Amino acid sequence: MKECLQFFIEPAKNLKTRFKDSRKKARLEKKEPLVECQLFVMELARELNRVCQGSDVLKHIWMSEDIWTPTECQKFILDWAAVLENKQRPMQTDGWPEEGDPQRQMWEQQECKMEAAKRVILDWMRELKAKPERSMWPGEPVLLILEDLETQWKRGRLPSLLSAMELLLWAVMGEGMDKGSIPQLWLSKKQRSQKIDAARYIPHSVWNWICDASVEVTLDPDTANPDLVLSQDDKRMRCGFERKDLPNYHQRFDGWWCAVGMEGFTSGRHYWEVEVGESDWRLGVAKESALRKGFKSLNTDTGYLTLRLERGSELKALTVPFTPLPPSLIPRKVGMYLDYKEGQLSFYNVETRSHIYTYSEPFTEKLYPLFGTVEVVKDLVIRSAGIKEHCFCPGQCLWG
Repeated sequence: MKECLQFFIEPAKNLKTRFKDSRKKARLEKKEPLVECQLFVMELARELNRVCQGSDVLKHIWMSEDIWTPTECQKFILDWAAVLENKQRPMQTDGWPEEGDPQRQMWEQQECKMEAAKRVILDWMRELKAKPERSMWPGEPVLLILEDLETQWKRGRLPSLLSAMELLLWAVMGEGMDKGSIPQLWLSKKQRSQKIDAARYIPHSVWNWICDASVEVTLDPDTANPDLVLSQDDKRMRCGFERKDLPNYHQRFDGWWCAVGMEGFTSGRHYWEVEVGESDWRLGVAKESALRKGFKSLNTDTGYLTLRLERGSELKALTVPFTPLPPSLIPRKVGMYLDYKEGQLSFYNVETRSHIYTYSEPFTEKLYPLFGTVEVVKDLVIRSAGIKEHCFCPGQCLWG
């Protein structure tokens, strides 16, 4: 391991010296000293900062201005070793078992994986250092995003510069790739692998790329539960006080208070936004073959890829079994991005421009936007991306 590290470190200091210095500095400042995985990430940041022209964003990491927790560093090392090996991510640990803990053996195995993961990364860095070109240009799109991420970090909106580090790794690994596609590749891979809360902040240019796939979505009245009231433009819905007498078409929901969009998708990229209520709603897509009758669970087993909010505080992805999501992710305005070819459906908090959850699976049939609500006062509203809420004159009737 020590021999590999020598390829990784500039003449100034090696990991051992930095580790001793961090302990000394911690004693003086009465702070916890850095552990080896933190120093490893710092050295990786320093090397990437040297290799990539045009941005010094990673200096905040290797100069100890942005220090990640040991758990974050371990996860990062394991993830990127797996990426470099093109394998599934190795097993992760949630903490450090105490001596005598029954999970001690698992932790020791994890420690072995950590050492192996470090070697994979160090070998890659050694190959990078051996190349005739001592530096590389990550491309203007990447540099703009790095500047955006650094600004948000300085403002306190981002807890760390982990996203900047990931983006530069993709840029270095993407030699020969279209540099303009690297930011989209970064987000897609990150959402696919992490699924929940993968990006606390989506950079401006990447968000615009998502919104470029904006489509007009309207509700299909023939699929709406008879208890629902739809607006004349089929963009709003809420629960009424009386069940309407309507033809019970085979495509109509007669149990859950749902409706689907007029148009389904079999290819391409599509993005739409929805203002939701505060107590109970569901959003996502329904497969063409999904059953719409009765009160059978609308989950992945029955052909639905959805998020649901229950009782105003329980947000979940309706997988089997369901996946609980942190209350901090509960949005008031939801963005949904469907990439049919990539097999991804992602949900975003539009107001904070952050990721909530991603479904990943091969799509083989038509997918319809799905909407559900039980609220009788606040409308569920389909919005066009980037369109601000209009101010209606007092007394103006939206429902006709």
